[in-house]
Amino acid sequence: MNENFKMLAKTLFGFEEILAKELRNLGAMDVKIGIRNVTFSGDKGFMYKANLALRTAVRILKPIRQFKVNNEHDLYDQIQTIKWDNYINVNGTFAVDAVANADNFTNSHYVSLKTKDAIVDYFRDKVGSRPNIDLDHPDLQINIHIHNRDCTVSLDSSGDSLHKRGYRSATNIAPINEVLAAGLVLMSGYDGTQHFIDPMCGSGTILIEAAMIANNIPANINRREFGFEKWSDFDPDLFDVIRNSLLKKTRESTAKIIGYDKSPSAIYKAQDNIENANLEEFITIEEQNFFRTEKEIEGKTIVLFNPPYGERLEIDVPVFYKEIGNTLKRGYPGTNAWLITSDFENGLKSVGLRTSKKIKVFNGKLDCRLVMYEMYEGSKKGKYMKD
Repeated sequence: MNENFKMLAKTLFGFEEILAKELRNLGAMDVKIGIRNVTFSGDKGFMYKANLALRTAVRILKPIRQFKVNNEHDLYDQIQTIKWDNYINVNGTFAVDAVANADNFTNSHYVSLKTKDAIVDYFRDKVGSRPNIDLDHPDLQINIHIHNRDCTVSLDSSGDSLHKRGYRSATNIAPINEVLAAGLVLMSGYDGTQHFIDPMCGSGTILIEAAMIANNIPANINRREFGFEKWSDFDPDLFDVIRNSLLKKTRESTAKIIGYDKSPSAIYKAQDNIENANLEEFITIEEQNFFRTEKEIEGKTIVLFNPPYGERLEIDVPVFYKEIGNTLKRGYPGTNAWLITSDFENGLKSVGLRTSKKIKVFNGKLDCRLVMYEMYEGSKKGKYMKD
């Protein structure tokens, strides 16, 4: 029987609570929220499940050693005490990723190099040969985290970042990260019982994440590989059991999921990605200019979109955002409309609507706000007025 061990799930700023909820719903134990991370406990099967199912996790790390370090010599010596042949074959490959936040360790790249030297020397001293470095596709990805004097050595069970779902083959100029997209959908309260509209859908990432949530499809079911599949203790039979168990829990949502974009090339890319995700039957996309659309469906509806910020796409920001507000007032009564932007002065202030919610998030390095506008039915026009 597999024993439980501690793990750490990395996430984006602002998504810690959502990730913790995801973990509890999956059955994780000892869930504790940190900054851009959540720690939890589970066995090997749960590690497989977390990688397959979590929507807002970027990586799942398995700590294997913790110790105190004062300088680079301490780091080198401590790394050499780990029995690395338990984790990697001398003919295999590895890579080291490091994060250092300490007075004595100010250069993360140097920490990576020192760790690499210690591992290489461990094998050279023991067997006269050494594993090679492969930064693109290593057999073992090692993570070093130093905070003050505390150093944690972890194995990265995910390999590539978990935002690489495996369905996106085509993108536009400013594609949204899949983990960010899923987190925004979950923050909006969407659960598949409401209709969902992305009126500026681009290459379709938000729509795809929404459809996977609506139908309880594991977030990373389309990935070709996880880091743990190259570990010496990988159990393919257990992995298949976990994967099939998750697939049996999928459901079929009957609510509509609709996307618009005025760009024919964006629609083409979105269609391609939706097909890659096997979600054609759940998502409808149309070549439409949002500013000329109206809500054509009855019932509870969530509108969520990632409009241009003026960062990578050139637009007249005040005019563009004013038109967003006008379109929502005119054509989208009875909806909760959400948008994310980094332009607070020229963008958000130009929408001209009162925000019901405002949440701080980051899109890459951009400080953003996810805001909600509650668009009422009927004649409550006073409710739309700006604060």
